[in-house]
Amino acid sequence: MNRLDSLRSPDARRDAELARFAKALGHPARVAIVRLLARDGACVCGDIVDRLPLAQATVSQHLKVLKEAGLLRGDVDPPRVCYCIDPRGLARAKALFGTLLNQQGDPA
Repeated sequence: MNRLDSLRSPDARRDAELARFAKALGHPARVAIVRLLARDGACVCGDIVDRLPLAQATVSQHLKVLKEAGLLRGDVDPPRVCYCIDPRGLARAKALFGTLLNQQGDPA
C-alpha cells in the first residue's frame, strides 16, 4: 500500500475528521462559544460578542472556524446571523472523540 492509499483508508479519513474537530476546539474562545451555544441554544453574533471579552471581528473569526468544522450552523436573517450547535456535527465529533478516548491498550 502506498502513502496515498493509506490516506484514503477509512481510519485515515476518520483521523482527519477528528483532527479537524480537535483543531476547531483547540482555542479556549471557541470552546467558550460552543459551551455558550450548547447551554443557551441559538444566539446572534452580537449577543455572543456581548458575553465574551473579545472583539466582534475575533468572535466572527472563531464562529467561522467552528462553522467550517461542522460544529455550528449559521442561519442568516439579514443583517444578522443566528448561530447554533449543528446537532449532526456535534454527534459526529462526540462519536469520534469517544472512540479515540475509549480505546484501551497497554499502558506505556
